[in-house]
Amino acid sequence: MRRLMLLRHAKSDRTRPDAPDHARPLAPRGREAAPRLGVYMVHHGLMPDLVLCSTAARTRETWDLVEKAFANKPPVVYEERLYETGASALFDVVKETKSSVHALLLAGHNPGLHDLAQRLIASGDTDARARLTEKFPTGALAVIDFAVDDWRKLHPRSGRLDRLVVPRMLEATTD
Repeated sequence: MRRLMLLRHAKSDRTRPDAPDHARPLAPRGREAAPRLGVYMVHHGLMPDLVLCSTAARTRETWDLVEKAFANKPPVVYEERLYETGASALFDVVKETKSSVHALLLAGHNPGLHDLAQRLIASGDTDARARLTEKFPTGALAVIDFAVDDWRKLHPRSGRLDRLVVPRMLEATTD
């Protein structure tokens, strides 16, 4: 069994239009939401064995805030290939993952993460799938399970969506 967690960076600050996209930080709303997601992940046992994180400032900042909730910090690799890339390239990155990693978290961007999730999911929570079809919001976490023993065996439409967690859900409940 393999578990892929797709984390889109939290809400970013767009108030400085002259700032380079790669350097754009989180907005106050994003800095507030990311730690709640970390608490949720710990509470529900969503512990990655490895985190691959985009090198963009807003994605690194999101992961730094999420990670604070973990007593045992998972190893993190900051991966340039996760920035401004599509689903096919993301799929290739996932398939390169070592077989010793059972739970992988990709922290990245849309539209790549959204397209990758759509490509991989075949079944799972009906309501979450419907919401994911509409959009993959900032700060959202999709958890997808696969019945394979190696990442290289992953193929499209082989995943089961376990859950889709969005920041506004975490505002309404502590569970």
